[in-house]
Amino acid sequence: MPMPWTYRHPEKEWRLFLDDIREVMGTPSSNVAYTAAEGVFGAFRSRLDVVQALGFAQVLPAVPRALFVQGWEPAPPVPWADRRTYLAEAKALRADHNFIADTAVEAVSYALNRALRPDVLAKALARIGPEAEAFWRLTGYSEADLTPGIR
Repeated sequence: MPMPWTYRHPEKEWRLFLDDIREVMGTPSSNVAYTAAEGVFGAFRSRLDVVQALGFAQVLPAVPRALFVQGWEPAPPVPWADRRTYLAEAKALRADHNFIADTAVEAVSYALNRALRPDVLAKALARIGPEAEAFWRLTGYSEADLTPGIR
């Protein structure tokens, strides 16, 4: 089997992921995009058990996968909530210098949708349940908008 793209070209894939977040949030800063991804991943991961979290991580590109599990201390899942709650949790990360926009959850979802084939993401979320599907759901984007940036 040839080496998967995600391991052969992680920098290209990561750069596109951050660029997609930056575009939706309207920020020129990759640092802000990184913080958004880390915060939103943390808000999502905190609602999963270990098996669900590792199953979800398996479909992520190499660098987002590493970010998804970075600093993770498995704990019992917290209840699902609404987007305002997820955003507040993401903004609580490094709160003294967190400049993510109110569109951070949408931005990371957009980047995730463009980083993966739609069927791969849909299957991963379906294994977790409707709350996970709702967490990453996007509205107002066409299929063409969500076409993966690489592949």
